[in-house]
Amino acid sequence: MTAVLPIPVVGAAMRGTYVAFIGAGFAFSSWASRIPQVKSHLSLDAGTLGVVLLAIAAGSVLALPLSGQLVSHLGSARTVTVMSLLLSAALGTVAVGYLVGVWLVVVGLFLLGLAIGAWDVAMNVHGAVVERQLGRSVMSRFHAGFSLGTVAGALGGAGMVALQVPVTPHLLGVAALVAVVVPWGARDFVPDVEQEHLDAPNNRSALAAWREPRTLLIGVFVLTAAFAEGAGNDWISLAAIEGYGLSAAVGTLVFAAFLVAMTTGRWFGPALLDRFGRVPVVRAMALLSVAGLLVFVLSPAAPLAFVGAVLWGLGVSLGFPVGMSAGADEPALAAGRVSVIASIGYCAFLGGPPLIGFLANSFTVLHALIAVAVLLALGAALAPAVHEPRT
Repeated sequence: MTAVLPIPVVGAAMRGTYVAFIGAGFAFSSWASRIPQVKSHLSLDAGTLGVVLLAIAAGSVLALPLSGQLVSHLGSARTVTVMSLLLSAALGTVAVGYLVGVWLVVVGLFLLGLAIGAWDVAMNVHGAVVERQLGRSVMSRFHAGFSLGTVAGALGGAGMVALQVPVTPHLLGVAALVAVVVPWGARDFVPDVEQEHLDAPNNRSALAAWREPRTLLIGVFVLTAAFAEGAGNDWISLAAIEGYGLSAAVGTLVFAAFLVAMTTGRWFGPALLDRFGRVPVVRAMALLSVAGLLVFVLSPAAPLAFVGAVLWGLGVSLGFPVGMSAGADEPALAAGRVSVIASIGYCAFLGGPPLIGFLANSFTVLHALIAVAVLLALGAALAPAVHEPRT
């Protein structure tokens, strides 16, 4: 049985975890909200932009396989602190690169991916610790915090676009904010593994999780959800602008609608998970997201595209957090398993941008998103892998 910490300590740890999730979402979405302006300023076509965005995934995929060992060694608090500072430096590099040239933007995005990969594993491991201490499902609400951060970043980006604030001062301001607020929140984290779990005989190397079939299946399930979420982050505003002739500010609001829907699903998701169980809920949500994607892509008018974006975001909301919770079911093995699952999941961010960019050059950005619906159907088929722990 997990040793229960004092309520004020757990409460502070929960608040610190929310800060980590919100900060990660805000930082990433602030960058994503300015992708159309970066594309235009640097004269990139869809295919080249896909390759540029690949730098984020490359950094994450490099970091993630080692993140389990890193978190096991440093702990979640130190890992989140260090990686938030690295991400701030990465955003600063992108901000300067916007003025200098695409090569420096690529360097900044690679560092951003490196930081967000390890940060992601650390905050999910700590989220599972808080979940165990509370004795109820809250992981998807932490991810709702991430989504809330992305909404704030997207709305802030839309405001910056509407006010004609250049990309460079916008991203430099975001970098400074993240560098101050996130390390402050991480000070309240609690130890990742309680002593009784450290002493347990099944406490193994974090790398051993790569040999577990269920962990690998959960990873593929998370990959499908990450592909759908990442495609929305990277392409939805551009698809709305180019596919429906919307202005840059309105296209960014479509992106914000997607993020609001995903945040809503993550906040209210625990009630559905507790009542119906993980498997039927995530399967139904994946199919809802497929329907939303088809409406978004095939809609005859922009207002219906808004509806499709909302259904897409709502349906994809629980896939990633439920996969993280499933990987962290056993405390002593959580860091290694979450690292493996995240590593596989982030392959979606590695292959997604160039795949959508390649398809966009042959068709359009809007119609290239049909590929996302195909992967989500696979995710619905893999839903049994995330079943609750069997007693």
